[in-house]
Amino acid sequence: MSKIRVLPDQIVNQIAAGEVVERPASVAKELVENAIDAGATRISIDVEAGGRRLLKVSDDGEGMTRDDAVLAFERHATSKISRAEDLAVIGTLGFRGEALASIASVARIELVTKAETSIAGTRVVIEGGRMRDVKDAAHPRGTTIVMRDLFFNVPARRKFLRSEATESFHLTNLVTHYALAHPEISFTLTNNGREILRAPLAKDLRERAYQTFGAEFLENLLEVDGGHAQVVRVRGYVSAPRDRRTSRDAQYLFVNGRFVRDRLISRALSEGYRAILPHGVYPAALLFLETPVEEVDVNVHPAKTEVRFRRNAAVADAVREAVRAALASGGYVRADAKEQSAPPVYKPQSAGFAHAMSAAAEAPVNASASMAGLYTFEAEEQRATREAATQPLFSSPPEDDEDIVDKLDGATALRSDTARDLNAIMREPVAAQGISPDAAIAIEDETGGSPTVREGASMPPTAAVGSATQIPPLASVEKFAREVSVESLSSDIRPLGQLD
Repeated sequence: MSKIRVLPDQIVNQIAAGEVVERPASVAKELVENAIDAGATRISIDVEAGGRRLLKVSDDGEGMTRDDAVLAFERHATSKISRAEDLAVIGTLGFRGEALASIASVARIELVTKAETSIAGTRVVIEGGRMRDVKDAAHPRGTTIVMRDLFFNVPARRKFLRSEATESFHLTNLVTHYALAHPEISFTLTNNGREILRAPLAKDLRERAYQTFGAEFLENLLEVDGGHAQVVRVRGYVSAPRDRRTSRDAQYLFVNGRFVRDRLISRALSEGYRAILPHGVYPAALLFLETPVEEVDVNVHPAKTEVRFRRNAAVADAVREAVRAALASGGYVRADAKEQSAPPVYKPQSAGFAHAMSAAAEAPVNASASMAGLYTFEAEEQRATREAATQPLFSSPPEDDEDIVDKLDGATALRSDTARDLNAIMREPVAAQGISPDAAIAIEDETGGSPTVREGASMPPTAAVGSATQIPPLASVEKFAREVSVESLSSDIRPLGQLD
């Protein structure tokens, strides 16, 4: 006797329901997408007990004939595609033909629909995947689907549902997503007889965002419009840096009008705010990506919330640059700022600095015992370079005090020169005294005797043995420093180290 058997359609549909139907919001997603594909201009969602007891979706779309209403609950029955080639150019939200069959296998379903050309509507009743009744019914043009007792015949799945508040949150979040994606459609969400969301017809996304979130949310939005028509077009809104969230719940991402959860887009959005928002803080975003249908694959998972792009890097770059351009238009980053692997170090070109650097390179200074606490910057050069390489880039201010950068020449120096530059600054007072590279330094005797001269060094012709050369104190760099506000700091400043 053969061990391999073909599973009955009833069990196959319940297995498929495990992928398509995760919670009541999953059912609402499939039904709302079908209503949008049907050309509806009004969609109403009524739920009870978080969608466990009742979930009703009504629309005024094109409706279905009697034959289509019965066939719609068959597995892999769909009007969206007909050939294998259609999978590469999917332009509708639904296309798999599994949703209604999967939902009907784990719930009690009642469908009432009427097409424009039909004389009467059609009522279809299905319980646990078994068709109970098909008859005529009165109904205006459009479709109404009522789902009751989700997972009534699969207790193991039912006990994994969350609390009513959690399931209601997911339903509200889903309807909000599609209300934002389709401002030309009126949405209404009612939970236990109480209206949760009402979004009448809107002329554009900005008006729909005002209807959904209010005027305060709208004040903090920056418009995004960028990308490339051949690869991806990015439009929508992102929040100003002052509007901060501790989670990504306020990020609404869409690809060709389809609500998606995509790490690539989320990561690119965060990179657009790099060095503007601290770690663990996220912006709000309403981002709509429009890409040629052949550039994206939506046939990744039965839930259809995951997509794959043909050119991931190009999409990520487009999102990041569009967000950066929006921030630049709001004055939060410089418009001409370019991404760099490491910030440049400005090398002053004044005569005093140049003389100090040359003197420091040629004449090492011999410090007295009182100067033993001073750093030897040459010895710290490699450590400073390593630390500088790991420092993040900081964003520049809007455009208040950029005169600090303007006073410095734009020439950049190698990272390894940074420690020498600081060393040269501290040695400039010594070089300004005109001491030659072969000059000897007189050191006072601790016992109070006459100063001694370091052996092997010759005295300069103008210097007397009895006059000791003054070594610059630790505060010799004070005349080069001036206090500035934090807002005026340039993006090209990075710490080198810490003293005491």
